[in-house]
Amino acid sequence: MIGILNIQFKPIIGDKNANLKIVEKFIDDNSDKKLDLVILPEFFSTGVSHEDFVNSPEDINGGFVISFISDLAKKYKTNIVAGTVIESDNGKLYNTSFVLDRNGSIIGKYRKIHLYNYMGGTEGERITPGNELKVVDFDFGKVGIGVCYDIRYPLHYKNLVKEGAQLIVLPTAWIVPNEIYDNKESLEYTKDMWIALNRTRAFDNMVYTISSNQCGKVNDNISALGSSVVISPTAEVLACADDDNSALYVQLELGIVDYLKSIYPISFID
Repeated sequence: MIGILNIQFKPIIGDKNANLKIVEKFIDDNSDKKLDLVILPEFFSTGVSHEDFVNSPEDINGGFVISFISDLAKKYKTNIVAGTVIESDNGKLYNTSFVLDRNGSIIGKYRKIHLYNYMGGTEGERITPGNELKVVDFDFGKVGIGVCYDIRYPLHYKNLVKEGAQLIVLPTAWIVPNEIYDNKESLEYTKDMWIALNRTRAFDNMVYTISSNQCGKVNDNISALGSSVVISPTAEVLACADDDNSALYVQLELGIVDYLKSIYPISFID
């Protein structure tokens, strides 16, 4: 069994130091548990702030933010998928998830491929899309990485599974307009659809899926949905957060994935 800590919180816009302290407290509060992997949300160090994205990106080694996360990985002897930071490389900005092992070393990174450029989204105006899938070989198993809107692309998940992923994690800042967030019926429908999307990706590919989301109001126009989830390969909701700062702790058996692959002739093995 592996121990997973899935962190959800509302970042303080533009205050990297405060947000990193929030992350550290969540990990410290759960340090009495078996921690094999910690997952953080998209834009965990800045919140959803275009100004901060452009004016304070990290360098190709992750800069100050990933250095801090590296220290946490070493201190608590855990692997970490460090949500995403905006990474600057040769004059281009990427929405990048850095992956660290228990020694604090960067063992992989994934640049978000599917940017959100729809229904008012303008991510592609600032960010350059990545072009490579990423499956990381941890000391406990193989983990595929996606970011937020990647979940809308079934082949992204399928291709990660083809490369051996037993678990797919999704750092997320799943944003909705406040007219939806402030309407109880609309919000419940949106949450149901979000959870159904996660369950479908898990069931179609017979892998665990974990989404780590932001939560709470971002500004006068948008809010983060919350509802971070852990889904089993049979689409069971193993854990689901509400819409507040919280951390989901679960223990998973990755051998179930290998067993299911051995008995079901699903198309990803073609």
